[in-house]
Amino acid sequence: MQYHKPYLIITLAIVLISSIATVVFAQTQTPIDGIDARTNAAGLAKQLSDADPNVRQRSAEALARLAAADQSKLVEGYYLQEKNKEVRLALDWALYRFGKSEPLFRIVHELDSGRQQQAIGYLSKLESPDALYPFLKKEKNPARVNVGLLKALAQIGNAQTLEVIKPYLESVQPYVAEAAENATDEINKRLSEGEASTTRSRPRVAKP
Repeated sequence: MQYHKPYLIITLAIVLISSIATVVFAQTQTPIDGIDARTNAAGLAKQLSDADPNVRQRSAEALARLAAADQSKLVEGYYLQEKNKEVRLALDWALYRFGKSEPLFRIVHELDSGRQQQAIGYLSKLESPDALYPFLKKEKNPARVNVGLLKALAQIGNAQTLEVIKPYLESVQPYVAEAAENATDEINKRLSEGEASTTRSRPRVAKP
């Protein structure tokens, strides 16, 4: 079968334009920490009423990553009626990401609970370690709280953090000195490698 040259050129041009458009569209829809940028936040919020607590927790965490502050009122309502402690913690993280301040206190408090690892996971995603310094400097913190804070700072800390955690290298609280040493090693490793600070989630909504 013979193609006329003009027809062939037009066909190739259409294919090329279509390919470029597909690439550009894909680049503009970059996933946010595994969540498609096109995800319907309202749809995720509706899943907070699902009977499965795992679904509710994942939905809250997805809303947190998207910083979907337009769902704040709805999330607050679900928080008040939520009985599952893991889901409540995830809702606290979402509310903090929406610009609320009080939830951070509750998340830090959960470091002294059976949900310590979950809380550390959220605190390790903070955009700056500065928010954790006041908590670490509090007197009479339970050892588990200090350990949890140090583990989070190990992930997000910077050169200033090294000075903040230095006193804890001599702590007599169980496991605190070890956590401070590990945090120091992790931060120094990142600094020596010149690791750039990157944020996979949308920035937290600024407090009005």
